[in-house]
Amino acid sequence: MTRIGTAALLSVLSKQPPPFPMRLLTLINALIHFKGFVFNNAFLTDRNQTLVLAIRPHKRNSPACSGCSCKGSVYDHLSPRLYQHVPLWGLKVYFEYVMRRVDCKHCGVCVEQVPWAHGKQRMTNDFQHFLSTWARRLTWGEVATFFTVHRAVRSTVEWGLKHRELDGITAIGVDEIQIGKGHHYMTLVYQIDKGARRLLAVRPGREIKTLICCLRELGPTVRTSIQFVCSDMWKAYLTVIARRLPQALNVLDKFHIVAKLHEAVDQVRREETAQMAKDGYEPILKNSRYCLLKRPENLTPKQELKLSEVLQYKLKSVRAHQLKESFRALWDYDSIRWARWYWKKWSARAMRSKLEPIKKFVRTIRNHEELIFNYWAAKKEFTSGVVEGLNRKVNVVTRKAYGFRSEEVYRIALFHTLGKLPEPPTTHKFC
Repeated sequence: MTRIGTAALLSVLSKQPPPFPMRLLTLINALIHFKGFVFNNAFLTDRNQTLVLAIRPHKRNSPACSGCSCKGSVYDHLSPRLYQHVPLWGLKVYFEYVMRRVDCKHCGVCVEQVPWAHGKQRMTNDFQHFLSTWARRLTWGEVATFFTVHRAVRSTVEWGLKHRELDGITAIGVDEIQIGKGHHYMTLVYQIDKGARRLLAVRPGREIKTLICCLRELGPTVRTSIQFVCSDMWKAYLTVIARRLPQALNVLDKFHIVAKLHEAVDQVRREETAQMAKDGYEPILKNSRYCLLKRPENLTPKQELKLSEVLQYKLKSVRAHQLKESFRALWDYDSIRWARWYWKKWSARAMRSKLEPIKKFVRTIRNHEELIFNYWAAKKEFTSGVVEGLNRKVNVVTRKAYGFRSEEVYRIALFHTLGKLPEPPTTHKFC
């Protein structure tokens, strides 16, 4: 459907087409009510494709200043404005209103405040809510085929960020996601308290200043109330958390630790596979990657058969696999004291394994040993598994916003779906 310019619609209105029956206006006034205003006329324009509803103020309705919301006297009148509303019966709907300027004693002469739209928006609040609701369920491209979706979602998100509550935040998670091709990242800060999981801040980049800006958005009151922070071992994040949240317990979650161990095991397998091919041996390790990395209970029958075949040989990959399986027992300890004891025993054994990728993993973990054992200090209540689950939802959101590729659009789309923001008041609720 093509967009109609304001001037074209007003030129049609000047021809004074015959008004609708009074019953239609009675129905519209009953369904859509704005205090101090009334619908007094309705017209079909553009070959009966568009319905224009004319609004007028009540005689005793003094205009309110758009700056301070104070009542004032009428200074003068402006040209009629059109506000796009929710479609009705397959017709595009516009509100037409002659704006008044207010002689405000605080702000001077200002345009009046109207209840169906904010600021200079040319879409009604109901229409913005309608679009943002569908944009949360469908892709932005599908919604934008018929409507201007970006402006509506942006307005809804801005209102929600302005009115959201940030009380009771005690645990947050920090992570980054890659957007687009190349090294383009966005830093995300989530609330991960039980029963309250949402996106709190998002910024492009993953440098020190990026996370500082994210924490600054939350305000000093929220920063002082944070007791637990889940993050990975990215140096920029660890530096900011130590400086800006000194009272919080920084938990390096087992998800990232186990992922690094899996990388080490896979590197051992790749190096050994290449060496065996170079020496002319049978490719025993072919198609064995996931057999060595997956948990035994998650293996398929075919993978179980392949793993049992590989374990018959005295290979470096087999030793790496055995170390990986024995490392899992660390997370079964409930006492931080016994967890430290087991880690020392396991790390000493790993350093004697003569497997350089495994030894590199041990050295990395030893550099962050105190932060890792905060997992037990936090009584194993907070993990980055919640963060990784939210990151999967982020991937779905970015696909929904396909075609809108700027970082600002990504930010708006993420807050719209994951921010659990309050919604502006509307006349109707849309499913």
